[in-house]
Amino acid sequence: MSLNVEPGTLRALPSEKPLRLLDNAGHALEGEVTGGFELPDADTLLELYRRMVVARRFDVQVTALTRQGRLATYPSALGEEACEIGAVSAIRPEDWFFPTYRDSVALLTRGIRPADILASFRGEWHNGYDQREHRTAAQATPLATQTLHAVGLAHAARLRGEPIVALTFLGDGATSEGDAHEAFNFGAVWQTPTVFVVLNNQYAISVPLERQTNAATLADKAVGYGMPGYFVDGNDVAAMYAVTKAAVERARTGGGPTLIEGFTYRIEAHTNSDDPSRYRDQREVEHWRRRDPIERLEKYLVSEGVLTESIREEIAAAAEALAAATREAMNEEAELDPLELFDHVYAAERPALREQRDALAAELAARSEGGER
Repeated sequence: MSLNVEPGTLRALPSEKPLRLLDNAGHALEGEVTGGFELPDADTLLELYRRMVVARRFDVQVTALTRQGRLATYPSALGEEACEIGAVSAIRPEDWFFPTYRDSVALLTRGIRPADILASFRGEWHNGYDQREHRTAAQATPLATQTLHAVGLAHAARLRGEPIVALTFLGDGATSEGDAHEAFNFGAVWQTPTVFVVLNNQYAISVPLERQTNAATLADKAVGYGMPGYFVDGNDVAAMYAVTKAAVERARTGGGPTLIEGFTYRIEAHTNSDDPSRYRDQREVEHWRRRDPIERLEKYLVSEGVLTESIREEIAAAAEALAAATREAMNEEAELDPLELFDHVYAAERPALREQRDALAAELAARSEGGER
């Protein structure tokens, strides 16, 4: 009799220090800290810089509009641009992206119009853009549910023989949810072409990371599921892009899923209804402001002669134009039809829903005839 105690494929633990390609001063790094990854070419880095600058201007503008009452709520990604944009830039247009509610700047990078991104935050639509057109799922508010959708789509694509990769984002708090564990396990067992990117901004609303996990890093959890894990400096857009791109190509060629932890920081509040001064010190915020991801890449590009003053001015002008278009879009009153609430709920409408639709239609008609007060 033999016992089935032969070890399977062993996975190495991620590095203890974040993998990075550029240091905080914008110097290119070499050696062990790079994990064997190489700095992307100059054109790619310049494009990543442009995307981050435009995205930050958009984020700042939307936060201001929220404070003016133009939007019901908005979760800012200020300071996390490298993590989001570096990762989402590594997939192809035909791949699918499964974001969370904080990932609006990643949606912007996918080519979705600001007005469509913000439609749900204004309360107009559940989802303001065509998911199939942009290959981007709705921004998930329930924690980690989108990870299950990602492995499901990836598994189906593989069964169909389609070379599609599903990239999904989740926060550090979401890794404590059961849905995340199910997605990690399913993806690893079935070797789905999925890439999980954990945006570790160190707070699950007001709960610091050390109070929700005892793991050395969140990337360490990958080992338990039997997939590669990478602990990456999430404020280094070059590292986030290089590591995610390698994971995407590995998934596309049948290598299965990868878990990437981007170690970053949320500069703004959780949302406009949150007061972060109740649970974190301002000195901590200032410490992370000095690790700004845009400034880091900018220093490198300037030192290499890639980013000139004229290019910088051109990018800044494009960012301002987008901010102006966003303001203009949010100043327009949306033409809403309350009966659209009942559309796209079921493929075949149920009698109870039809009764509710008829009741609301009758109420609206009565108000119209009597004059709304």
